[in-house]
Amino acid sequence: QVQLVESGGGLVQPGGSLRLSCAASGSRTGISSMGWYRQAPGKQRELVAIIRSGGEIDYADSVKGRFTISRDNGENTVYLQMTSLKAEDTAVYYCYAWAIGDYWGQGTQVAVSS
Repeated sequence: QVQLVESGGGLVQPGGSLRLSCAASGSRTGISSMGWYRQAPGKQRELVAIIRSGGEIDYADSVKGRFTISRDNGENTVYLQMTSLKAEDTAVYYCYAWAIGDYWGQGTQVAVSS
């Protein structure tokens, strides 16, 4: 059973930056892909960014050039550096991991507002 613990959400003004962190523990088989999804009120959960098992990185078109995902494999931690934040980035951000099954964090709120 994999546990994912997120941190780093909060309230930020438009144009500001935030860094999300997600630490994984409990995997006996190794974690392959790790990434971030988000869900805004009234909308479906959507992929933000992911690092796949082969090292490939995918971003949602809406965050390309503004968000950067990175991973510390030794610590099983994934980060999301978010810059030039917009009101439409407001959502609950969920950490995701694949370890012979889907695992999700509890979510961290990101609010972008002046």
